[in-house]
Amino acid sequence: MAAEVEQNLLEEESQDEASEEVEAEDLNAGEAPESDAAEVNEGEGDANADADESADADESDAANDEGAVENAAAGVDGEGDSLQEDLSDEELDAVADTAIAILQDILGYLNVGEVTIDEYEGDEGELILDITGDDLAVLIGRHGKTLDALQTLVAAVTVRKMGFRYPIVVDVEGYKNRQRQKLESIARSAANRAALQSRSVKLRPMTPYERRLVHIALRNDERVETASEGEGSARHVVVIPQ
Repeated sequence: MAAEVEQNLLEEESQDEASEEVEAEDLNAGEAPESDAAEVNEGEGDANADADESADADESDAANDEGAVENAAAGVDGEGDSLQEDLSDEELDAVADTAIAILQDILGYLNVGEVTIDEYEGDEGELILDITGDDLAVLIGRHGKTLDALQTLVAAVTVRKMGFRYPIVVDVEGYKNRQRQKLESIARSAANRAALQSRSVKLRPMTPYERRLVHIALRNDERVETASEGEGSARHVVVIPQ
């Protein structure tokens, strides 16, 4: 079952990256200016060809970066930069120091006053950075969207600096830990319904990080298996009876 969950996670991230690449290609194609072949001489044609090649390379880099950002934010493996999990204590300290420094720099622009950042290891080996302080609701935002964006940014910049991905979770006074407990409860309830009613149960659309928590919560439940369906913001987990 654990192997199936990991495969679901890999397929999920690969599909998200492929969708982003297609959207980027469509967008660039729609924005490309029309050229008048009769007014372009041979030299200009060569220059345009070189520019197109450069633009294609930039587009490819951007698509890879977007995939790396989502993978880093989700804390799961996928295509792009390799995920590092077996690190020495020194290497893990370097990741933590880098991520904390990045987070402190970002918080410096948000005028949230004095804060404390506690670091600890999560149940799945992820690095958790928990921010505590006064009046930090602004960092959470509606339904945790601001906190999700903050985590994505910290993870993406850490990837850039370290050259590899390591699962990083940014939390504010245990907010995500409480949300995780709620998601695990929702996942278990969905598994019970799926098993008792012998039908698949579709959960609400979730972020990659939330979907990962559901997959993990049910990976050892032999009554059901989980799969991700849908695209973009509508992507969700389906709990399927065995």
